[in-house]
Amino acid sequence: MNLLNFIAQFPDEESCILKYKEIRDNVGVKCSMCNGSTHRWIENKSQYECSNCGNRTTLRSGTALHGSRLPFRYWFIAMHLITSTKKSFSALELQRQLGHNRYEPVWLMLHKLREVMGKRDEEYQLANVIELDEGFFSTIASDADKDKPLKRGRGSQKKSKVLVMAESIPVDGQTTKKGKPRKVGHIRMIVINDLKSETIKLLVEKNIEEKSIIDTDNSNSYSKFKDIDIEHRPQIIPKDKVNEILPWVHIAISNAKRLLLDIHHDIEPQYLQSYLNEYCYKFNRRYFGDKLFDRLLIACVSYKNNN
Repeated sequence: MNLLNFIAQFPDEESCILKYKEIRDNVGVKCSMCNGSTHRWIENKSQYECSNCGNRTTLRSGTALHGSRLPFRYWFIAMHLITSTKKSFSALELQRQLGHNRYEPVWLMLHKLREVMGKRDEEYQLANVIELDEGFFSTIASDADKDKPLKRGRGSQKKSKVLVMAESIPVDGQTTKKGKPRKVGHIRMIVINDLKSETIKLLVEKNIEEKSIIDTDNSNSYSKFKDIDIEHRPQIIPKDKVNEILPWVHIAISNAKRLLLDIHHDIEPQYLQSYLNEYCYKFNRRYFGDKLFDRLLIACVSYKNNN
């Protein structure tokens, strides 16, 4: 939704609370004590009471807002800003927009939203034809590596390894509007510690449906694909043919790097996955339009963060 519609729909804290309760009532409430699903709402306490054991649950409890003391409207504004643009917002910029006096709660709120995005995407596996490759993203060297001589290239302490998968469907000898030989579906980006074949194989089993087709280069990291139920089509790819054979996986990597460079500087390795979650979530829902805000709101109600 655009800014004017957002302000009209959620002008104050009460309107945000009512919307959050509406979504939570639709999703359902699970009792943390007995796992019961039947509750009644206690208006004067603003809590759910389990019909089975009498345990009470707050509106935030068991959701992405669990433990947060920030107003509901802060969360709604953050969700609107994230979903209304292709780009992202830094915590510092969001803090400035909210006029909040502390940085840490705003930073944590954004990372909780990104974690929820990642959990939502984990519910789905990629299918059909998938391009697969690794990307190397610039991050800050960890404390353990700062005193070591700086390596160059892929092995650099300032590079984090990311496994990138993109559904890539051929268009029957034609090209897309952008001149690509394939059209892109969903993508997945996962930060990995190493490029060992066993590591890659386990992630492929988890994130890609059986019987799918995977196109890759001829790297030894993919040698164990023969042990799983997929069709693997490795090939030696000349540099000038990369955009023809693996067009979308490299576009995804390039666009993600550009987005992070524009918004987030000096990313620490442990937070890279969070930013990639946001990029992939919005890319995979690029045609949702105004519905994207509501989808993220439903995800916030449905998933509790690890933090």
